[in-house]
Amino acid sequence: MDILVLGGTRFFGIPMVEELLRQGHKVTIATRQKNNDPFGDAVQRIQVERTDPVEMINAFRGKRYDVVYDKIAYCSNDIKYAMDAIDCAKYVYMSSTAVYDPKKPDTREEDFDALAKELIWCGRRDFPYDEIKRQAERALWQEYGHRDWIAVRYPFVIGEDDYTERLLFYVEHTMKSIPMNIDNIDFRMSYIRSDEAGKFLAFLADKDFRGAVNGSAHGSLSLREIIGYVESKTGGKACLDPAGDTAPYNGEPEYSIRVDRAERLGFCFSDINDWIYDLIDYYIGRVRSGKDE
Repeated sequence: MDILVLGGTRFFGIPMVEELLRQGHKVTIATRQKNNDPFGDAVQRIQVERTDPVEMINAFRGKRYDVVYDKIAYCSNDIKYAMDAIDCAKYVYMSSTAVYDPKKPDTREEDFDALAKELIWCGRRDFPYDEIKRQAERALWQEYGHRDWIAVRYPFVIGEDDYTERLLFYVEHTMKSIPMNIDNIDFRMSYIRSDEAGKFLAFLADKDFRGAVNGSAHGSLSLREIIGYVESKTGGKACLDPAGDTAPYNGEPEYSIRVDRAERLGFCFSDINDWIYDLIDYYIGRVRSGKDE
């Protein structure tokens, strides 16, 4: 298939593109080309500013793709600029479990109804992150309901390649006893490993499916469990202090994500306990080596 990827040059976009290439697809990457990528001559490239509707129309005029993966759409305007400019048979949007209001244990796709409230055309800075992602999905459901599209909803994506380094925050602060303010230490939350996040997206390329689908590792974990593991492995001691550094997962409720719909399509997600402690060990090693000084 002829596949276009908007974004895809960092984090879990890389294993997604690698998997698409392994499957034998022809892949074109469209970015502002500010980041290097590891794909060499295996992909074609288009330079475009995706937040500029005129650039989008000019860049894709006369082209047609079997599948478009949009990893860098955040708001309803981003959806509009892509949908109006690109001729494609299927559009796969990288959504988020942030659309659920609220997330809760056993969160399912139907817990967010994108038809229930009015669509607002908005930019990336017009609302907080969770609301712009909801508006993006409302654009799909309400304005482009006649098109074939998939909205993939992930919780926090974590891995050795996680440029946000949010998990590293808890490891480093615990090892060095740096005061941190955590408001949800006992809340269990869901995660997905970055390589698995990329592979599931690629898996959807040829699937006969339309609508929203969750992706997540099985199981959930509390920050207290993560911190306790770091303390036991390193001898460090977490310093919990309301005046300390604000922890990156603050404000998140206790929740878990159901993935029955994805697994009925044939994809099997891992169990978080099979890999999370190896990932924490990796971050412990980074802190011990001084790479994060």
